[in-house]
Amino acid sequence: MTIAPRSFLYELAPGTGVVTITLNRPDRLNALTFQVYEELRDTFHALNAEKSARAVVLTGSGRAFCSGGDVEDIIGALFERDSLGLREFTDMTCDLIRNIRRCRVPVIAALNGTVAGAGAVIASACDLRVASESAKIAFLFVRVGLSGADMGASWLLPRLVGLGTATELLMTGEFIDAKRAYEIGLYQRVVPGDRVLAEARELAERLARGPAEALTVTKQALEAEWSLDFDRALEHESEAQAALMEHPNFREAYEAFRAKREPKFR
Repeated sequence: MTIAPRSFLYELAPGTGVVTITLNRPDRLNALTFQVYEELRDTFHALNAEKSARAVVLTGSGRAFCSGGDVEDIIGALFERDSLGLREFTDMTCDLIRNIRRCRVPVIAALNGTVAGAGAVIASACDLRVASESAKIAFLFVRVGLSGADMGASWLLPRLVGLGTATELLMTGEFIDAKRAYEIGLYQRVVPGDRVLAEARELAERLARGPAEALTVTKQALEAEWSLDFDRALEHESEAQAALMEHPNFREAYEAFRAKREPKFR
């Protein structure tokens, strides 16, 4: 299949299976348009059928990761819409987050600079975040008269940083710097600005060499088990792990260990 978005850059590195998606409106701090939203939504859905893809790096060009919805191209245009049109837009933005979370491969955000509004939620929906020392982040919605319940932020953020800290971030809409974001667990790694993309790609390549089925099941379990009680979670894990014990990758890991070599996962 061919994935060829027009509103951002898409690259599948041959041999590694690492997809790099680069938001590419640097003059607008990679602000989102309707087209960018739509194509991101569709791209993350299509990646489930892209057999060559093993991991995704999502980043931005220039000095920002993403500054949120474009003031004119989206926010101004929303005043022209009726209630149904507004709901169509918010459904689309939520579908993007859903597709990132349900993408079968790991998704790593390489946060090269400002992360704001919808950009902050997109980053939060990724599985891991590697950030530049300059990557300040804010969930700005209350500062424009909207709620922190946007694109799944009120579901995602408490699971990443805890309820109290999430409440503060969503209710104040204030920026926090990279050091603080790392301390609260929102960023997994903070590196010099010129190392962000390389660090994220190295991590993506490491995951891409891993057992794809096992990583997919891990991602699905982390998502599903929030809504399960302990006994149902154990049942879910028992079933999933038993199935993976019949997968060729499990035997390959065993044979590699015995031969004292690196496993070659399928």
